[in-house]
Amino acid sequence: MVEVKIYRVEGYMRLRTGEARKFRIEARGLSPEHVLEKVYSELGSRHKLSRKHIKIERVREISVDEVTSDYVRELSALDRIVVFE
Repeated sequence: MVEVKIYRVEGYMRLRTGEARKFRIEARGLSPEHVLEKVYSELGSRHKLSRKHIKIERVREISVDEVTSDYVRELSALDRIVVFE
């Protein structure tokens, strides 16, 4: 069974106005590559950026104690998720 881990991604993005803005996003994923895809997708969708405008400086695995995002912390506390179709 594959374990879902928590990663913190840090970097900066170049906005349409030319301004560079730092970001730090915490996300859950199976591997750093999965989390990077999620971060690119989320930032690109939210700020209308392409991948060349997003620069990743660091991706590291963190423990539940280090998490600052309430959403990720609560999601990590669940033992199962039930989906109704």
